[in-house]
Amino acid sequence: MEKIVSGLLILTGLLNAAPVMGVLGAERLKTMYGLSFEEPNLLVLMQHRAVLFALIGGLMIAAAFKPALQPAAFLIGFVSMAAFVAFAWGVPELNGHLKRVMIADIAGIGALLAAIAIYFLARPQI
Repeated sequence: MEKIVSGLLILTGLLNAAPVMGVLGAERLKTMYGLSFEEPNLLVLMQHRAVLFALIGGLMIAAAFKPALQPAAFLIGFVSMAAFVAFAWGVPELNGHLKRVMIADIAGIGALLAAIAIYFLARPQI
């Protein structure tokens, strides 16, 4: 069971870390999100966001190998993905790129919820 939890954490960690490519600049961000990032302040914010997602993904991947980190990784990963879905859900003009991100986050939430369930079910009952 621990291997399943670890595998799901690696999967969701990679999903969360994928936006790290945004640090490469406006063109890469445009490819990822289908939006223009010509405004320098917005570019800085999005590149910083890419670094934060790399940290979240990195924590989730590290937690796959260090079980003591798993509760924190579960919480941070779930809140991050659920927040994006909540913000994006009611936006009628959400572009196709961001709809794909939302769908990926919904799948990631499902995988993470499965990992959380297995984690708690596999623990010795006290």
